[in-house]
Amino acid sequence: MENLLSFTSILVDGLNPTDAVAFTFWTGYAAMAAASVFFIAAMSQVDSKWKTSMLVSALITGIAALHYYYMRDAHDAGTITTAYRYVDWILTVPLMCVEFYLILAKAGATKKLMWQLIGLSTLMLVAGYVGESGIGDAVIYGTLSGIAYFVLAGMLWFGNPQALANKAGGAVLEAYTALKWFVLVGWAIYPIGYMAGTEGWYSDIFSGLSGQMDLIYNIGDAVNKIGFGLVIYNLAVSSK
Repeated sequence: MENLLSFTSILVDGLNPTDAVAFTFWTGYAAMAAASVFFIAAMSQVDSKWKTSMLVSALITGIAALHYYYMRDAHDAGTITTAYRYVDWILTVPLMCVEFYLILAKAGATKKLMWQLIGLSTLMLVAGYVGESGIGDAVIYGTLSGIAYFVLAGMLWFGNPQALANKAGGAVLEAYTALKWFVLVGWAIYPIGYMAGTEGWYSDIFSGLSGQMDLIYNIGDAVNKIGFGLVIYNLAVSSK
């Protein structure tokens, strides 16, 4: 009991109630860890054809929760979280692209499509890391990352994946539509955070968000990753 009280005291004393970034690191960690448990438990409730999709959803939030555990400590210590964040993204974002393939597989999606989406998302992230970490020019690599993002979004909205979703119809089309909106709107928060946190021609546009990069990213991660999984869960339980 004494150890538990001591641990609780550390938590209370260590979390500054006026530090919004620290608050989102802690809540993001707890929310995504809880989401992983939920998605794993939900696998017993869905048809076998959706179990892999649910497992991928659990992996996405589980990997994110692990990295948020370390990022919250890094933030508390006053160190930079960029490397942790990009390791998280380079694992989880391609998995989010895999979800598109999994829900469209019955409609004829090929592994070639899956690898195209994975390749674009990886290029987007690697270029983003090079620019944001200062290894390369922020504007050049930010532009390259942005191009990869818009090509990926364009494929999902106007390319073969959309045609396959239309062919599948019903709950699959509804889920696909929700997921592509996450990519177009939800993922847009990441380039905004990038531009808010790096110097370039866009500095004046996002000057009001300067220093809020982690806050922007934390909110985006929680909404996008948990939201992705909930869309998949809703598809799975409505398509038994």
